[in-house]
Amino acid sequence: MIRLIGIVRIMNKLTKKSSMDVVEQSHYAPEAFDFVREGLAETVQRVHPAESGEEPPGGQRHVSGQDLARGLRDLAIRKYGIMAGAVLAHWNIHTTMDFGKIVFAMVEGGIMHKTPEDSVEDFRDVFDLDEALTAPRRPLITGTPVFDLKSA
Repeated sequence: MIRLIGIVRIMNKLTKKSSMDVVEQSHYAPEAFDFVREGLAETVQRVHPAESGEEPPGGQRHVSGQDLARGLRDLAIRKYGIMAGAVLAHWNIHTTMDFGKIVFAMVEGGIMHKTPEDSVEDFRDVFDLDEALTAPRRPLITGTPVFDLKSA
């Protein structure tokens, strides 16, 4: 299994200035970075539910690039509904590889950590993002369609 994120928590000593440096050096909107951080936290909780309430050594919990891409897709649908594709496109996110580029920009900026096995290529072609965010083909997140053309 491919592993991607080496740490869930953003480094506590991270300054606002260094975060802004990472954002400014990319072509993605600042909101895209916040969205990826939020999606990472939710994905880690879903993949590694805290059954015992204990943190693993070093507070590290890994998720694969594929799991994170799917978690970000699900978060976009929950938060933005039928506008999910437009919101992500506004932030310049068009493919699952864009998710990976954002993650690895944060890794290079010291905001996140990775394992030696992790690669931005883990995000390549996980699924077609446009298709995944287009009703009625998008996945059922809550058990019922978020948007159903037949009932509209």
